[in-house]
Formats: sequence, structure tokens, C-alpha cells
Amino acid sequence: MSSTVSEFVIDRLIEWDLHRFYGYPGDGIGGFDGALESGEADGKAFRYIRPTHEEVASFLACAHAKFTGEVGVCIATSGPGAVHLLNGLYDAKMDNQPVVAIVGQQGRVSLGSHAQQEMDLEAVFADVAGYCQTVLTPAHAQTVVDRAVRIAAAQRCPTVVILPADVQTLEMVEPPLEHWVSRTGVGYSSTALVPPEDELRRAAEVLGSGSKVAMLVGQGARGATDEVIAVAERLGAGVATALLGKDVLPGDLPYHTQQLGLLGSLPSYEMMQDCDTLLMIGTNFPYAEFLPETGQARGVQIDLSPGHLSLRYPMEVNLGGDAKATLTALLPHLEQTDDLDWQKHVVDGMRQWEEVTAQEAAVEADPINPRRVYQALNDRLPHNAIVTADAGSTADWYGHHLRLGPEMSGNLSGMLASMLAAMPYALAAKFAHPHRPVVCTIGDGAFQMLGMNELLTVKRHWQEWEDPRFIVLVLHNDDLTQVSWEMREAGDPRYDTSQLVEDMDYAGYAELLGLRGITVERPEDVEKAWDEAFAADRPVVLDVRTDPNVPPLPAHISFDQAKGFLAALAKGDPARASVVRDSARAVAAELFAKAKEAVGSDDENRPTRR
Repeated sequence: MSSTVSEFVIDRLIEWDLHRFYGYPGDGIGGFDGALESGEADGKAFRYIRPTHEEVASFLACAHAKFTGEVGVCIATSGPGAVHLLNGLYDAKMDNQPVVAIVGQQGRVSLGSHAQQEMDLEAVFADVAGYCQTVLTPAHAQTVVDRAVRIAAAQRCPTVVILPADVQTLEMVEPPLEHWVSRTGVGYSSTALVPPEDELRRAAEVLGSGSKVAMLVGQGARGATDEVIAVAERLGAGVATALLGKDVLPGDLPYHTQQLGLLGSLPSYEMMQDCDTLLMIGTNFPYAEFLPETGQARGVQIDLSPGHLSLRYPMEVNLGGDAKATLTALLPHLEQTDDLDWQKHVVDGMRQWEEVTAQEAAVEADPINPRRVYQALNDRLPHNAIVTADAGSTADWYGHHLRLGPEMSGNLSGMLASMLAAMPYALAAKFAHPHRPVVCTIGDGAFQMLGMNELLTVKRHWQEWEDPRFIVLVLHNDDLTQVSWEMREAGDPRYDTSQLVEDMDYAGYAELLGLRGITVERPEDVEKAWDEAFAADRPVVLDVRTDPNVPPLPAHISFDQAKGFLAALAKGDPARASVVRDSARAVAAELFAKAKEAVGSDDENRPTRR
């Protein structure tokens, strides 16, 4: 049996098959930190990784859950360390990821006395955690740890274990057979739940009655790729993916229209506008305005979380269950359609959209069109690459231009959409899959937040990685680009004081750390730079000078968006000339591609000269 409470907590996490912990030390968690050190010396089966900040540790734990399917673990000291965890824990909460946070606290006798760094941590974590409990005695530790892990896994949420400083070093005792004492055990419960047969039959009736079926698939369908494809082909459906579910379906699947919404494709938008049946699987897609009009389509939704059902669209049938298990049970009730006209229409629309995005990437900019950078990356991604994007304009280009193959993965901070997450996400992916190449795409604003700090973590660990390829693409435009465009859309001119980012040499900084830095200042050098980065023998920072005024045009521009944009320019946007020029070029590229497609269609229907 473990000798101290801290040793017990570590041993118990290992017993739960959790072996990677992300943390930052401090005196409030000092007894636990000491147990980690002695445990490592004793050869216990865990790895402790210390990033440069507690916020990064919680993002790492969330991303670990996303890239492995396991429960993520993060550790922080009391007071400010605990508070720093909140952003990453909210990321886990809002994206439905299981994370356990181990947090220090001042000694029990000090609680309520306004001691230094003393906070009511149960109140602090009350909103973000599905379970939060202070360990009060050694006999209490087993119950708290077991409940934290079990609830995090079953409910897919963050949980928090609070360890007072004096409890951490107390001698561990076995929970006794006494009144009020719980004795708990280790073991995950299956979440492969399936709805009753009558509900499956009702869903099949709704889906089978439609001739224009649209599917919207999210991260909750990860692991159910074959079942999603089987349902789509049986119904003759088109399939769009939410941004978090981008890698659930292969990017080259002809009727996969990629994303829906502000960062989505025109075929996805048109599919939702024209469908008569909607099937949503494993997604809490937040932008309800992109879904069909109320009453336009009959709806079926599959989700493991009851709170997500019929939340964005009034569904006729709600199936509470695991995506893979539910689709497997649903398939025998679905008849094979002979009418594939709708699906072929979707395929044709997607083929035209690919032409549009390629034309947009080829548009001139000052100095480099960021779309070209992503288009070049898409053409060079290794078959098993992992890509992360940040919450700014990198998410636009990630959604528009990257097509992830069947062995690739991609992710980002979704519902929280937090800046800087791309870097800890990429690191977590690399620690979890050291044999796979990882590409982090991040804006210079997010990189300056905490992202560039994590190059120190890269420096510390990269030589341990089986595959050294870890590429950080920095979109270097000295502007908080996404917010600048959001200002314009709202009818306000871009505000230099808030939007300008301090210029610096990101490639040079990488070189100072012993990594590889590549600066790209001309569009003709983009492709060569990617080739050099993927061929490098160490991690690379790709410092690309991009144009902040290339518009991240949504697939469908509403009247209000256009009105706000024009109003912002009329008020004297500092970059007005560049914005007008680049927007005109982007729109022209779209019109050219569409015209070319239309001419091509006409040519196909024209009699051949003999």
C-alpha cells in the first residue's frame, strides 16, 4: 500500500491506466510534487511533463483527451496556479473532454482565515467541473480520486481533486468498514449505449422518407467513420462536418462537403438550405442559423449527451446513444435508396468549390496570401500527419483548405475558441504520438500570448521523439486579424491601438533555441519552405509574412455582414485600400471559378464537332 496520500493518488491514477501528467509545481502542491519525484525514481509507470505555465498544462490535458480518447490529467498548485487552470478546463468542458485536475490547497487549519493563496477552490471550480471535492482525510482519498476519474470518463467533463498541503503528506490508510465511509473501486463503465428498437425504427422511417438527406457529423462520431459512410451511402446523403469533426471523414470522400458555418463551404451551406431531411450525429454545432428553416426538414439526432438533443434544431426523433453503436443498430432498419441524384448534386457542388478555393489561394496579396500557405501545406501533408489550428484566422484557412486523409488527425479549441490553444494541442499530440509528424498553425498574436514560450518545452523534449518533425507555422502579419475582420463585419473600422501586434523575428527566436527557423517573405518561396520544413532533422518554426487584409470570406455573405463591412470602410478603416483590393480579388477568384465551372458544364452538353 502507498505510504502517503500523494503516493496513493499517483498509484491510483496509474491503476486507472492514466500515465501522462501535465503540471506545474508550487508549494501548495509540494507534497504531491515530491511524491512524483520519488515515484519516478522508483520506476513507476507515468510521465510527468512540465510546460511553462499552468494554463498550458490544462490545455495539454484537454488535447491529450482529444488525441488519445483517454482521460487527461493536469496538476497545479494552490491559489494562482489553480486559477490558471481554468481556461483549459473550460475548453474541456465546452468540448466534452474528460480531464482530471489535481490541485493544491493551503493546510486545512488555515481554511477560512484569509491565509496567503487561500481560496474557496470548490467555489472557483463549481461551474467548470462535473465533480469537485477536497480530500479531507487519508481515508477520503480513495473515494474522491475514483469518483473524479469515473465521472470525467462517463460524463466527458473535467473534474477536480483538491489536496490540502497537510493532507498530501499524511500516512495513507485503507478506508475502514465504518458508517459514512465509502470504499470504491477502479473500472470504467461502457458508454456504448444504444436506443430502444422502437426509436430506431421511428428514426429509420423519418430518414427513409426523405429524398434530400443532409448529414452533419461532429467529433462525437470519431471512431464511427465506417458506420457514418455506410449510412450516407444507404440514404444517398451528403455529409458536412463540424469543425471539431473535420477528421472523422476522409477529406477526399466526394460527398463530404467539409465544414458548415462561418468557416465552412458553399456546398455545405446549400445542402442545408435545400435538404428535406437532417441527420445530426455527435455534434453540438452552435451556429443554428446555418441549419434548415424550422419545418423545412424532418430531423433525427444521435448524441451521447441528452442535453445536446434537439438543442439547435427541432428534431422529430432524438436518439440518446453512442454514435458507433447506434449507427450499427440503425443500419439494418435503413433501406438502400436507388435515387442518387441528390448525392451526385452534392458531389458536383463540392468539385466546383474545390476549384473556388484553389483560385482564392492563387490570388496575389501583399506579400503572401495565407490561403496559398495552407493550400501548399495541404498538398504536402504526410499520410499520418496531425494538424492543429488556433482560434483566429488560422481556423478559417484550416477549414477552407485542408483535406485530412483517413490516417490524419486535426483539432482545435472548439466551443471555447481560445487563442493560443494550437501550441499546447500540438505538443499533446506529439507527446501522445511521437512517431507522427505534427503541424501547429498559429497566428502571431496567439504565438506571442503563450505559444512561443512553449518552444522551450519543445527544446527540452524534441530529441526524445521518434519522428522529429514538429512544424510551427506562424502567420506573421503583425495584426490580430480575425478580430480586425470581426470589427469590420460589425460596422466598425479596424482599431490600430488594439489590433497591431509587435513585430519580431520568430524564425530567429527558434534558431536561438537550437531549432530550425525558416523565414518566408515571397510567395514563390512558400512551397520550397514547406519542403524544407518537412525534410528538417529538428523542429521548425516557419515564419511566413502574410497579408492581414486577405478576407476570410464566409461561403455565404449575409446582407447584415455586407452592410457592416461597407459601413466600417466608410468610417475610415486604416487598411481600407488593401481591404478593398484584396476583397475584390477574392470575390473575383470565386466568380472566375464558378464561371469556369459553368462553361465546362455547357461544353459537356454541347454537341461534339466532327
